[in-house]
Amino acid sequence: MAGTGKAHLRPEGEALLRVEDLVVEFRIGRTGLKVNAVSGISFDVLRGETLGIVGESGCGKSTTGRAIMQLPRATSGSVVFDGRELTTLDKEEMREVRTKVQMIFQDPISSLNPRRKVRDIVMEPLNVWKRGSKDEQGAAVDKILEEVGIDPKRAAESLPHQFSGGQCQRISIARSLVLEPQLIICDEPVSALDVSVQAQVINLLEELKKAHGLTLIFIAHDLAVVKNISDRVAVMYLGKICEIGPSDGLYTKPAHPYTKLLLDSIPVPDPNVETRKVVIEGEPPSPVNPPTGCRFNPRCPSASDRCRSEEPTMREIEPGHFVACHHPLFGGDAPVTVRTD
Repeated sequence: MAGTGKAHLRPEGEALLRVEDLVVEFRIGRTGLKVNAVSGISFDVLRGETLGIVGESGCGKSTTGRAIMQLPRATSGSVVFDGRELTTLDKEEMREVRTKVQMIFQDPISSLNPRRKVRDIVMEPLNVWKRGSKDEQGAAVDKILEEVGIDPKRAAESLPHQFSGGQCQRISIARSLVLEPQLIICDEPVSALDVSVQAQVINLLEELKKAHGLTLIFIAHDLAVVKNISDRVAVMYLGKICEIGPSDGLYTKPAHPYTKLLLDSIPVPDPNVETRKVVIEGEPPSPVNPPTGCRFNPRCPSASDRCRSEEPTMREIEPGHFVACHHPLFGGDAPVTVRTD
């Protein structure tokens, strides 16, 4: 699975965000070892598009989102946003870019200052960047709070802990929107919420996307949630992208064994439906010492000697649907490259 290649990238200049060969590594003390969190992935996001990034815990999806923001800065690779290469910007330049690229975090309560009134929290970005007069700032904050379903009067006199988790996430969304960004990275924004509240927040994001002309990157481990909001979905495993394609096509006809495994693991909310028993051998390999070849090969039922020695590259098996696998579930085996040197 996890492979390399850029066959899935659209023509240069079309995308609002274009990431190429992104690598993020973390050193482990003085051991000389390193965690291979993200290992040379590439993807792009067009204006107005929503890209979902899914995978199990530890696959590198959240690190990818933070690396786009240069928090932390990537070990290597390219991140181009609206024509600007972010990896070469200094701190002040990157700080300015972050007004156009905002982030919503997984835990809404801990991402809000517990000592400040909610209205002041949402207004803070406008104060920092000196956007408009005091009256204009107040009007903008009240408007965005109403858009996300929070009463401005209550927000002016209440602290974050006086709101529920779902309401705090709405407040976080309001804070991210107040500077009128172009791109919002949603890092598992609904995983800490109740199922009914998750649906409300997803619907809210869809409405705000249309109203503000937003581009979204939606990171989650819940494939059912990602399907409802994403135009395209990228599946990650151990720091690599193994499959990417249109949301409906990928869910109805997965090409990679790992993608199918994730889809088969989604519980069916019907007591009359027989529970599917999903079995996968082994444990996820360590990101400190990932396996050679395809990183999914130790657990893949279709793995061959080729999978253990040769890393697969992205190739198109249907229009817009790409997979990095030597033996995908459809589309035929990957062609063998014969070296002539």
